[in-house]
Amino acid sequence: MPSLREKSVLITGGAGFIGSHVVDRIVKENPRRVIVVDNLFLGNEDNLGDARKHYPGLVFLKKDASVESEMESVLKQYQVDVVFNLAVIPLPTSLIKPKWSVDHNINITTTWCDLARKGCYQTLIQFSSSEAYGTAQSVPMNESHILAPLTPYAASKAADDFVVLSFVETFGIDAAIIRPFNNYGPRQNDKSYAGIIPIVVKKVIANEPVEIHGDGRQTRDYIYVTDTARAAIACYEHVESRGEITNVASGIEISINDLVGLLLEKMNADNLTVTHVDRRPGDVRRHCADITKAKRLFQFDQKVNIADGLNLTVDWYLRKRGLA
Repeated sequence: MPSLREKSVLITGGAGFIGSHVVDRIVKENPRRVIVVDNLFLGNEDNLGDARKHYPGLVFLKKDASVESEMESVLKQYQVDVVFNLAVIPLPTSLIKPKWSVDHNINITTTWCDLARKGCYQTLIQFSSSEAYGTAQSVPMNESHILAPLTPYAASKAADDFVVLSFVETFGIDAAIIRPFNNYGPRQNDKSYAGIIPIVVKKVIANEPVEIHGDGRQTRDYIYVTDTARAAIACYEHVESRGEITNVASGIEISINDLVGLLLEKMNADNLTVTHVDRRPGDVRRHCADITKAKRLFQFDQKVNIADGLNLTVDWYLRKRGLA
């Protein structure tokens, strides 16, 4: 079984929300070297604080992961063995700058596939997105579910997956794809392009009304971010994952109305006003994953349920603001 021990590992988008948790998990594997590449479009170098405590030699490079010549130089300089590719332009940006977002996302992935084709490193673990599926046509959604992306971002992530699989088939690169559903937890962006959980926490702290887009009956499959990080390393360790797309999720759906209700209850804010506003463009109606494949390929299962995960998340945001 492959191990990250004594490997040189590069993480693109590693200063972001999910990326920084992947870095936290990787440094515990005793790698020879850890390199984070992030242009800080959404990431924050402060997110690497915990990882640096455990691994003071961590290298951070503020660079664009889509520039192949620069990335090739980085791979050679640090003799990289494994790449975890999380660099991405997020969904909300694709609603404002659609062409740029799609072009950039596909260029990032094609860059790393081409560098693998050229033998610049050994293994690629590519991060996909459940948004590639669009709204559930059947539940639970397994990896054979139709791809019907509803936003330019989702379309770019679906395209990324086909790019990786084509390079596996045509050039024999060593690559695997994990497809996380909705991640939440500490460090999730609470500013521009924030998700519903940090938005609600922020509104409660400010004692402001909470807005829910649409009727709130749309569902999501939430996965705590450390479970996703653990799955990414397990995906690398199990060669059965190569050339495959694998869902990473809880396998449990929850409506946005119920999620907001849980958050308000945990924050003792049940009396806060909740209003419904226009639905967001491209908002999927239903998501619930089938994680049978992840269990089979790399023995994955969620460790943190939604109740415990929300407690941990709320506590982190309160501590961040000096309120706990």
